[in-house]
Amino acid sequence: MSTNAGTSGEGGVTRWVVILCWVAVALDGFDLVVLGAVTPALLEYEAWGLTPGRVGAITSYGLIGMMIGALTIGTLTDVIGRRKAILISVTSFSLFTGLLAAAPSPEVFGLFRFLAGLGLGGLIPTAATLVSEYAQLRRGSSSITFMMTGYHVGGVLTALFAIPVLPALGWRAMFVIGALPALVLVPLMFKKLPESPSFLVASGRRSEAEDLADQYGITLDPEDVREVLAEERASESGRFGALKTLFSGGYLLGTLAFSVASFMGLLLVYGLNQWLPTIMRDAGYALGAALTFLLVLNLGAVVGLLVAGPVADRYGSKVVCAGWFALAAVFLFLLSVQMPLILTYLAVFATGVWVFSAQVLLYAYVSKHYPTSGRGTALGWAAGIGRIGAICGPLLGGFLVGAQLAVPWGFYAFALVGLLGSIFIALVPRSPAESAKHAPVGPQAAAR
Repeated sequence: MSTNAGTSGEGGVTRWVVILCWVAVALDGFDLVVLGAVTPALLEYEAWGLTPGRVGAITSYGLIGMMIGALTIGTLTDVIGRRKAILISVTSFSLFTGLLAAAPSPEVFGLFRFLAGLGLGGLIPTAATLVSEYAQLRRGSSSITFMMTGYHVGGVLTALFAIPVLPALGWRAMFVIGALPALVLVPLMFKKLPESPSFLVASGRRSEAEDLADQYGITLDPEDVREVLAEERASESGRFGALKTLFSGGYLLGTLAFSVASFMGLLLVYGLNQWLPTIMRDAGYALGAALTFLLVLNLGAVVGLLVAGPVADRYGSKVVCAGWFALAAVFLFLLSVQMPLILTYLAVFATGVWVFSAQVLLYAYVSKHYPTSGRGTALGWAAGIGRIGAICGPLLGGFLVGAQLAVPWGFYAFALVGLLGSIFIALVPRSPAESAKHAPVGPQAAAR
């Protein structure tokens, strides 16, 4: 079979993959933000008598679950397939989110939140893997960054639903709303979401991959690249050999650098979302303006995600990802300077552009750095280690605010985090898989 079956069906299947994954990530965003939206109502729920400390502990249970989910489901996707892993993730986090509405006690609520976190953590690396494979080299970064706009749309929808629902129906209704879309999405995924041809090739099911490529008019890897990847797989032992690949000589430095950069990226995302309004209040801005800064930050995130992908596809994921982290550091530092309000809004908007899309560009870069057989594991590992940063970000902000050091040292600390993210991305070397993909094909290769 030719490795280029044409393009007649590529747009259709790619659209289905991106749309379904976008909707799933939007539900992910809804479920991640919903706990913050209902926190005031939970604190007022006299039957449980929750304190801010206990609500914070419940939040941490979910984040720990997300870290474990990213590491485990991300690894499993290279064993059971991208499609099954996505279905497991969406089904599990929707189920346990729905069960939160029926939780009889804070202890059970915390358990369900932890279990929902497993699916929430596993979705993004798995969905990013599948989207990147169907988009392939031409639009890989663009498709991943577009998919991640669903996260912020989900967060906005949470706020829009919370305003009328909480006073009328109470906090339990919000979790029901978060779970119900899965009743439509999961059956639609069963029907429309295809498996990754690259996973089928890596699993020794090449004929199925070729049938799928013929059906949808998509392109498999060139033969010489496939042979290089096959040699790498042959040197691995066991069904979990993809995990060994991450720490082999050709990938070890990249794995360590991606882990540190992902830690820094999610520390920024969660730290700023949690503490930016409070820090801006401490800087002397009125409460209304401080809350508006958070909205402006997330509007910048959506714009950044739409812009970052095409730029990375044109100039390369590495240079753009490192540049995005560096620009995040610059604008975080600028926020420490007293400026007219309109300039501060612009600086916060620009900060949102760079901060949120830098982390997503990291995922896009990871998807290109590793061989197909280990891509899901690599994304899961990067996201899982990053979740430690997600836990540390709010803790760092809370420490600085509590010590009355948030202005200006909070901005300095977050700027340093962005700079470290840029440095570690710059340290990632070209991997064997990247070298193989850029090697000459056909007569040029034979001449070498």
